[in-house]
Amino acid sequence: MASRNNVQNTHISRKLRELHGALIEIVSVMNRPQRDEQMVREAGISLDRALFPLLVMVERLGPIGVVELADRAGRDYTTVSRQVAKLESLDLIERRGSAADRRVREAVISPKGEAMTDRIDAAREKLGRAIFESWDEHDFNELVRLMRKFANDISGDIGGSATKPQEEGD
Repeated sequence: MASRNNVQNTHISRKLRELHGALIEIVSVMNRPQRDEQMVREAGISLDRALFPLLVMVERLGPIGVVELADRAGRDYTTVSRQVAKLESLDLIERRGSAADRRVREAVISPKGEAMTDRIDAAREKLGRAIFESWDEHDFNELVRLMRKFANDISGDIGGSATKPQEEGD
């Protein structure tokens, strides 16, 4: 008699490809330049499309160093450094020394940047409401709960044994 654990593992194995495909589709939609342009238009703001996701990440994750921001954005450090300097010149973010490491200058949202991201949030809510208008409250709440759980678990997986590169000399 097969154990319940083997049945569960088989089910997960079958569904992981489907989950991965859905995630690729979601990330692909979110990474489309047209999506950012739509959000900028909807928010009624004037901001270069390349700066848009960085501003939002600084607001959500700040204070944050340029190296971590570049890593999270999947962009080259030197490119992100120039873009962060541009956001600073537009008074949308401020740079300050890190409390943890004096060598690092962290980006934090400025009051002007916060006002802009508030408008972006309002536009995101309007677009999100249109997407989820046919969903019942329970399904929406479950999606949010499970996405948060997945985000927490996958964030903890980075650098885990399954993906950890071998150290030199191993």
